[in-house]
Amino acid sequence: MGNELLAKTDFLRAVFDAIPSMLLIVDADVRILHLNAAASIGLGLDLKMVRKKRGGEVLHCIHAHEVPEGCGKAPACTDCLIRSSVGQAMRGNKTYRKRTRMQLLNDGIKTDLHILLTASPFEYEGARYVLMAVEDVSDLIQLKNLLPICMFCKKIRDDEGYWNEVSHYLMSHLDVEFSHGLCQECLEKHYPK
Repeated sequence: MGNELLAKTDFLRAVFDAIPSMLLIVDADVRILHLNAAASIGLGLDLKMVRKKRGGEVLHCIHAHEVPEGCGKAPACTDCLIRSSVGQAMRGNKTYRKRTRMQLLNDGIKTDLHILLTASPFEYEGARYVLMAVEDVSDLIQLKNLLPICMFCKKIRDDEGYWNEVSHYLMSHLDVEFSHGLCQECLEKHYPK
């Protein structure tokens, strides 16, 4: 029976590490208990170095060092989506792809990390844990905020200085497809009958 459980554990660990999204398993105090390969690579974390440390401390949240008690104890932590989502999950509720912004302080440099957070509770051997999926959407937020667009023809300038139709630009940068339609104004303007 022990070999079967070990084989299942190895299989599930392989599946966990194969998932391309960043996954963390945390406790009620948002202490990292395990992370998958995508989180290790994406966040630059080594489980041996971060195990049992609070998420805000590991990610260098700007608020994690405001008080000596650390992550979760600063006044700003009461509004932390990660902490509140973990609290909700501990009470049996899921959080699905909620957007938040974390301010990070790394080597004296402030940066913003925009994430979509999913938090799902689970139990194992009588203890409750939370599986967190962290999707870094910082590039999409930056793209959304910094699009140089022509005021007349509405073409968008890319990083190489070329002007592209909006649909072409979005398809190449966001992997989206378009379907054609006709708004009411254009319908009346181009097809008055």
